[in-house]
Amino acid sequence: MRSAGFTVLELVIVMAIAAILLTIGIPSFRYVSTANRMAAEVNGLIGDMQFARAEAIKEGQSVVACVSTDGATCTNSNAWDNGWIVCSSPLNDGTCDGNPPYRVQKSFASVGSTDTLVADGNTTVLTFNREGFSVGLAGPVTVTLHNSTNVSSFTRCLQVSAVGIVQVETAGQQNCT
Repeated sequence: MRSAGFTVLELVIVMAIAAILLTIGIPSFRYVSTANRMAAEVNGLIGDMQFARAEAIKEGQSVVACVSTDGATCTNSNAWDNGWIVCSSPLNDGTCDGNPPYRVQKSFASVGSTDTLVADGNTTVLTFNREGFSVGLAGPVTVTLHNSTNVSSFTRCLQVSAVGIVQVETAGQQNCT
């Protein structure tokens, strides 16, 4: 008579194969999940920048995107990972002028992320005028996103030019370090 089931040797071999596959697969999964999180964070900012530019053109008045910790007013900080808002600025003064924001992005910490998103040149606000140009900038502004482990392959840079063009680069490209 034959008995149905697995032998101990077969079970050990299957467990060894599963352990090898998990050893190979888990680091790849971490890479994919980190890369997707970084892309989502920078895409959130680029989407709001493009929205601000489009609203400025549509409304025919200035629209600002600025760092905001409370979701209502601009904060004097270049750490965009603290959150940001997009609002109209009819007085062209780089603030919301008491207008409610069109869009609010909470801080990265509020969703459990320790990534940093910092603008160069101490840029705390980006203003788009009615022609869609980014005004008040000395030159292109780069907002750099680093993950918590500071692995350069995950770094993303959002660049805003004086003519209002917003683009994303990855580490190693022209203006992204």
